[in-house]
Amino acid sequence: METKRRKRVVSFEDLEVFQRAYRMSLEIHQRSLTFPPIEQRVLADQLRRASKSICANVAEGYGRQKRSKAEFKRFLQMAIGSSDEMRVWVRYALDLGYIDEAVWRRWRDEYQMISRMLQSLAGKAE
Repeated sequence: METKRRKRVVSFEDLEVFQRAYRMSLEIHQRSLTFPPIEQRVLADQLRRASKSICANVAEGYGRQKRSKAEFKRFLQMAIGSSDEMRVWVRYALDLGYIDEAVWRRWRDEYQMISRMLQSLAGKAE
């Protein structure tokens, strides 16, 4: 049986959850630019900010973990909140007709996975 080797984590950029959240943030950013002008300063902006907040909180928390595991966990909790918040905003995008159901399902499922990964990481930070 072949065992899967884990890549050594030396930076927040090595965390799979950061990589997933970053890819989603880029996709959300690009797609939100196609929303109607009236939404550029409201829903589209909120989608962009919340998706980027996940990445930023993971990065900042990772950088502080050497001083305090509690600080790392606090930043991960904020990232979890932003990830859960994203599920609300993508539902709005679906219900307002800015994305189709297939995109909504994919984005929703991805943010559910990101939240689970963040919760797991936060549990290990204790």
